[in-house]
Amino acid sequence: MKAMILSGGRGKRLRPLTDTIPKPLIQINNIPLIEWSINYLKKFGIVDIILCTGYRSKQIEDFLNEKNNLNCKIEYSIEKEALGTGGAIKKAMNKISGKSFIVINGDIITNIDLKKIQTKPNTIAAIELRTKYGTMKIKNNKIVLFNEKTSVENIWMNPGVYHLSTNIAKILPSKGSLEDIVFPKLVKKNSLHTIKFKNVLWHSIDSFKDIDVCSNDVKSKKYSNYFKK
Repeated sequence: MKAMILSGGRGKRLRPLTDTIPKPLIQINNIPLIEWSINYLKKFGIVDIILCTGYRSKQIEDFLNEKNNLNCKIEYSIEKEALGTGGAIKKAMNKISGKSFIVINGDIITNIDLKKIQTKPNTIAAIELRTKYGTMKIKNNKIVLFNEKTSVENIWMNPGVYHLSTNIAKILPSKGSLEDIVFPKLVKKNSLHTIKFKNVLWHSIDSFKDIDVCSNDVKSKKYSNYFKK
């Protein structure tokens, strides 16, 4: 099975770092995000990978060439302008063969079990909502419990990990969002599925604080063995 990594984002919130390097080369514990993403896919036997890139794509290519493409078959779909997640996938569809493929956002680090979403096409992973704010449990107008920066039970969010049917090409926009345009159409057809994951590692790298928190998390005893090569 092939996989796409969506890696074309500009990463403006990580300036000034991203003024000179693309976001996929931002490092977590001295390892660029793109290497984290590829190694994650390799854990599930996926070595045929399409990188959907844009900003400073040549730097990504040069980095991976020096690493012998991390022993994977790497193809590039390069955007001359930002196409959004849906447009990026549509542009790369001519490189897909078979009935389905995996898509992951290129700015996440996770241990979500890809095998569990591969059983049925048009399945997206779901994790409990992560909040950067403290949550409160209230009873009779009194706070009985205060949790600082926690997951919200039974409220589910999209972590950017998908198993998609190649038939999705028919409804992909040339420019626009997978989440805003394509998924609502699948929902209306009752043909979008999910697998829920609780207590998994997941970080989206959108700020310098995200880098620090994620760096500490992947080194922790809870997750360090998972990321050993």
